[in-house]
Amino acid sequence: MLLCLLSGSAFGQPVLNRGINITGWFRFPVSRDPAVLAHYIGDRALAGLHAAGFDFVRLAVDPDMLDIGSLLAAIRRIQRQGLTVVVSPNPNGWHLETDPDRLLRFWHILAPALRGLDPARTVPEVVNEPVFPDDPAGWGRLQHRVLTEIRASLPRSMVVLTGQDWGSIAGLLTLAPEDDPNVIYSFHFYDPVDLTSLAAYRSDVDRRALAALPFPAGDDCAAPAADQPTRDLIRYYCASHWNAAHIGGEIDRAAVWARIHRVRLLAGEFGAAAQLNRPARLAWLQTVRLGLQDKGIAWTLWGYDDIMGLAVSRPIPPDPVLDAGVLAALGMTTGTR
Repeated sequence: MLLCLLSGSAFGQPVLNRGINITGWFRFPVSRDPAVLAHYIGDRALAGLHAAGFDFVRLAVDPDMLDIGSLLAAIRRIQRQGLTVVVSPNPNGWHLETDPDRLLRFWHILAPALRGLDPARTVPEVVNEPVFPDDPAGWGRLQHRVLTEIRASLPRSMVVLTGQDWGSIAGLLTLAPEDDPNVIYSFHFYDPVDLTSLAAYRSDVDRRALAALPFPAGDDCAAPAADQPTRDLIRYYCASHWNAAHIGGEIDRAAVWARIHRVRLLAGEFGAAAQLNRPARLAWLQTVRLGLQDKGIAWTLWGYDDIMGLAVSRPIPPDPVLDAGVLAALGMTTGTR
């Protein structure tokens, strides 16, 4: 194992091993009414996450709907169930390349508000999936400014940093690490997106055909398709031979970078659409989880209340039943469905 998972220490390091993204509480919520926000997810549901084996939550927050009181109450409720919280701003429609001060203003407000929380259980993340196309240096300069802003209020907190290019491994590899020992570097993993998102980036393909794709992609890789663009995409997927070795090779690129720079890693997101055939979906989730685990990289499923993960309905039922197959793929056993 190349890197050590964060399991807590005498120095108050946060516990970050097996995480779950809660995506709809403060990001595209069912309601912005504080009374509704307060009851989006109940204590039994949160306790169920801890019982299933998760030790932290990555809480996605839309900065444009920041309600400090509601957010702090939610963080405290999550932490009372024994879970660490990564606070992740997920802006919608922001263009930090041309308006970087927007992110600085957000943290100028939020970082002081987090001071009253346990720094060993509260982990600020600079921002979700910065883009900065072909400008890793520009993103690096802004991230350094934001880290400085956070540190002014939270000198003891671990902070999650990331690379540009949507927080990808490619973006991580272009990043110059910060001279700060209490940070962890995040990347997101959805490769190959033709499989995991059923090529959501395209409007000209037959997603029902893509949903039948196998994983791993062996010599018999094929799927029915009614149109030429879909057939071409399926041929490309099959020719790429996505299997455990291919997945492991991609993850190893991040692990090598971390080893060279002597830093820690977090896979802040990974997941596959529920519409994908179940054998392929569960095999992909297990393969990625094992690949991350093999390199000692903490991971976070996207998400609890999202079709790429556990797909719990919104608003959250009082005592939701978690998908046993997904949990088993994650190395957990709780669940009955």
